[in-house]
Amino acid sequence: MAAGRVFAFRDARWAPDPVLAPSAAVRSPQPVPLVIDNGSFQTRAGWAAADPSVPAEPLLRFRSLAARSRGARGGAGAETQVGNDLGSPEPLRWLLRSPFDRNVPVQLELQELLFDHVFQRLGVTSQGCVDHPIVLTEAVCNPLYSRQMMSELLFECYQVPKVSYGVDSLYSFYHNRRQNWPCSGLVISSGYQCTHILPVLEGRLDAKNCKRINLGGCQAAVYLQRLLQLKYPGHFAAITLSRMEEILHEHSYIAEDYTEELQKWRSPEYYENNVHKMQLPFSNKLLGSTLTSEEKQERRQQQLRRLQELNARRREEKLQLDQERLDRLLYVQELMEDGQMDQFHKALVELNMDSAEELQSYINKLSLAVEQTKQKILQAEVNIEVDVVDSKPEVCFLQVNPILISVRYNFLLFNLLFLKPVFNLAEYHQLFLGTERIRAPEIIFQPSLIGEDQTGIAETMQYVLERYPKEQQAVLVQNVFLTGGNAMYPGLRARVQKELLEMRPFQSSFQVHILIECFHEHLFICVRRCSVPAGAVWARVLIDVHPATCFW
Repeated sequence: MAAGRVFAFRDARWAPDPVLAPSAAVRSPQPVPLVIDNGSFQTRAGWAAADPSVPAEPLLRFRSLAARSRGARGGAGAETQVGNDLGSPEPLRWLLRSPFDRNVPVQLELQELLFDHVFQRLGVTSQGCVDHPIVLTEAVCNPLYSRQMMSELLFECYQVPKVSYGVDSLYSFYHNRRQNWPCSGLVISSGYQCTHILPVLEGRLDAKNCKRINLGGCQAAVYLQRLLQLKYPGHFAAITLSRMEEILHEHSYIAEDYTEELQKWRSPEYYENNVHKMQLPFSNKLLGSTLTSEEKQERRQQQLRRLQELNARRREEKLQLDQERLDRLLYVQELMEDGQMDQFHKALVELNMDSAEELQSYINKLSLAVEQTKQKILQAEVNIEVDVVDSKPEVCFLQVNPILISVRYNFLLFNLLFLKPVFNLAEYHQLFLGTERIRAPEIIFQPSLIGEDQTGIAETMQYVLERYPKEQQAVLVQNVFLTGGNAMYPGLRARVQKELLEMRPFQSSFQVHILIECFHEHLFICVRRCSVPAGAVWARVLIDVHPATCFW
């Protein structure tokens, strides 16, 4: 909520996913496909059933993260938490692991944990296997080794009957294509880890000319965190990645002209009208102590008693250890006096001593230490009650001009009645978002802002277009489709139109499509299962791009 352009962080905790009871319609007349949107930011899963009694939307949505704790001493063993079971990522940030390197799954052990979570929470009840066909999304131009390992995991570990792979951005492109749109187009898919430029000609992906930019929402969140931590070093720990993602989702936008927008922010009036203030949690209690002098004195006395008891306990422990060692040394000395030289020399070797003189030196030192410790204990028992004297400062009376006292009194009274307090505790715990609102998302157009030697979306889009003849270029730019989580930034469509206007020939036409009006509703994508013996079965895959749950 915002009060006077002051926004509070939600810091929402994730609710654990319940174990769902599967409907009978997902198994009759035959097991229906299980759709898993395996994204590097979020995993979503649901059933692709034609029966209206089965919910069409994803039944599971959780972050693609897992944490494995070592467990407490003397208690249970290691505990593994996946997705929403984590509650909040920040307390376990150093334990969080993801199966993805960029947007390619490489840690198959962690991927198996995600699959186990999906199958368990969806209530897959088949014994020893998952007998549902799987529709799984993957990165465009996914390495063959990654797909091989994923297929091996699904077939060997879960015994799935069929697996169909697909690219989520192409699903979105085909589903959102209107009747009057061409089958060709240029898909710009910008997600959590990467941004892809995908040319589609006559309904087919031209994989040879696809390009990838290794920048996305993750890098923008890290960049924004660094900017704010440098700006507010006093709130270093409070500026977390989760809060940065919330700022990107709800308070950032893409500038149509980045340089011109920065010039606008230099105006104090523009800054005051557009700055967003993020309120960090803080306590309204006074920084100083509210205890009275008697309570402070009583607290000091209690602390002194505890300190004395602690010291007395340590002295007793030290006295006991020294006394035991002294008794041991005296026993060895008695062996020498009794003439048992063999046992005496053997005991010296065990004590790591060379001669009787060294033994006598250690006995003298330990005897002195034992006597000193006993005297300290007796002295502490005598002085166990200590009177704490609260000394009061002496008051020095000076002869001061009464006129000067009157002037100062009136000045202080005026400050108390009419002037506002200089220090506002709430404002001290506020983050002022100015140019940071546009600097973080700008990295997908200017990677050099974070020191990356890569090209942005505009340069990569121009490079892809120049690989085609002019006729095919004109066809591709007639359907530039924006998809992915970063497509939800306000101003992205206008920015892409501006970049196309600069790179395209004079008086040429182009179309940029982004379904802003559908961001708050469910988008169904039809995925055709391959190698189905009894006719064609269509699986409905849902892509939910609600900004509060799935930005990337």
